[in-house]
Amino acid sequence: MSDSTDLGEWEFVGRRGAETARLVPGEVIAAVPAAKAFAEQSGKELRFDFLDDRRVLRMLRLRHEDETVLFNAGSKIGVPVALIGFGVAVYWGGVVQFWESGTARLVYAAVACAVVLILLAVFVRTAALHWGNPVRQNLRARARAYRELAHLARKGGADVPAHYPHYGPYPFAATFRPEVGEAETVDGEGLS
Repeated sequence: MSDSTDLGEWEFVGRRGAETARLVPGEVIAAVPAAKAFAEQSGKELRFDFLDDRRVLRMLRLRHEDETVLFNAGSKIGVPVALIGFGVAVYWGGVVQFWESGTARLVYAAVACAVVLILLAVFVRTAALHWGNPVRQNLRARARAYRELAHLARKGGADVPAHYPHYGPYPFAATFRPEVGEAETVDGEGLS
């Protein structure tokens, strides 16, 4: 965990580039009966103890790393795809459409489309590798359940800050994969 060296003992980064947040202790969340029941039920389903502060802190720090990796992968490939696609369109609009030879225009269009499609395929493949990784999906499923737990505790009167733990609900790629062995999950050595 590269970012965790600058964090305090119970701190994590909720979103990429955001300020640090402090972990709400499990005992604060467990003080709300509905939240405690949800933590126990989700814990059984997701094979995770949502009231163990150290495990939750590790999960939240890995969750931040996961978001950073996803953002960086998207930027490294998505930005070139967008720039090249924009350049292809501008060059077509400014130059190629005025070429006299229909064959030259057709060759340009074919090559430009092939380049953009190849880059787009690389982008989709990279996104699929990150989003579809079962270890990362387990992490996201646990993070989503923890977010729901924290909001439930706050609604029940616990002292939980608004928007804690400061990231979204993961409508996609947050499916728990029970077939992933425990040694391969984020509870092990790291995120693969």
